[in-house]
Amino acid sequence: MLTDLTTRAAALDAADPLAALRDRFLLPEGVVYLDGNSLGALPAAVPAAVEDAVHRQWGTDLIRSWNGNGWWEAPVRTGDTIGRLVGAAPGQVVAGDSTSVQLFNTLLAAARLRPGRRLLLTDPDHFPTDQYIADSVGRLLGLDVRRVPARDAAAVLAAEAGNVAVAAYAPVDYRTGELYDMAPLTAAAHDAGALVHWDLCHAAGALPVELDAVEADFAVGCGYKYLSGGPGAPAFAYVAHRHQDAFDQPLTGWHGHAEPFAMAGAYTPAADITRARIGTPALLSLIALEAALTAFDNVAMADVRKKGLSLTGFFQECADALLDGLGFTPATPREPERRGSQVALRHPEAYPLVAALTARGVIGDMRTPDLLRFGFNALYVSHADVLRAVVELRDIVTSGAHLAPAFQRRPTVT
Repeated sequence: MLTDLTTRAAALDAADPLAALRDRFLLPEGVVYLDGNSLGALPAAVPAAVEDAVHRQWGTDLIRSWNGNGWWEAPVRTGDTIGRLVGAAPGQVVAGDSTSVQLFNTLLAAARLRPGRRLLLTDPDHFPTDQYIADSVGRLLGLDVRRVPARDAAAVLAAEAGNVAVAAYAPVDYRTGELYDMAPLTAAAHDAGALVHWDLCHAAGALPVELDAVEADFAVGCGYKYLSGGPGAPAFAYVAHRHQDAFDQPLTGWHGHAEPFAMAGAYTPAADITRARIGTPALLSLIALEAALTAFDNVAMADVRKKGLSLTGFFQECADALLDGLGFTPATPREPERRGSQVALRHPEAYPLVAALTARGVIGDMRTPDLLRFGFNALYVSHADVLRAVVELRDIVTSGAHLAPAFQRRPTVT
């Protein structure tokens, strides 16, 4: 059985048209990295870009770099690059600030566009920050925040037509990797007169996202997962062209002003996507993100998706063959159209299993209480990596290696 899987992995990797892209990343020798859905691996272009930003642009050119090195235009320039990956025409995406800030800004602005409507829908399985911010927006605007699972959202939108201001959802469940079709939920919201706010943190860079094609209203995403922009990389915000004139920026920082260097005492928003800017971005992080995005140069997202499905499907195949009867339960759908670019398994000893895997150079993560998560970035993960991860996991469980005291103590970050 293992021999057959080894042969199959080798054949899949030999036929992989994206295999050469692995060289665009600086991966530690001997490490299988399956946690790119939390923090992407280091792209090879980043160190030199950051060194240049520090030593030449900051160190030598100093403040002249705002003009001479394109610092001022970086949020929109980087935003347009991300836009290509998420199906957004130029002039609709800006990069900068954190995911939480971008979530707050766009969700509050979206709700303001539907005055008189008192209901904000969000997913009870949303990432916690999304839920916290939805509650905060609800308190600020006097909205009723109702948690409705994605599968039930269309029915609630139809029943509450005329009352829903915004439906805030994610196309990928961050815990299980389950994928939801953005188009029907967006259409259902629009039929109800509501707007849709999408969180793309676990989708951008992992699979095709067609924001313009599905007529999305607002979206946000982080730069540090599948986009591999580095720890704390700037997030991005998408505001559809048709909403930009009415986009009422909650955080009215001077970078979003129509004439920022006029130093006017009253705020006048810029006429385009730049009104979604706030204040001075973290330039070193933004430069790192912009360099990281070159890993996607001349790469079609359809090809990324095809390989991602191959990797996740092969993982499920290996798990079926090698982990049967060892206490694991699959948490990710089998159907390719319902699967993002990660696979989750349930096991009561999820944390020590992941800790023991990490000690062996196979890095995934876990989510409480019992989920082992494995993220597959098609730009640098191979089918051989997938097989090694499952083989190591089987050996850990059968040997009881995860029961060692060192793997029972949880650090702050799990």
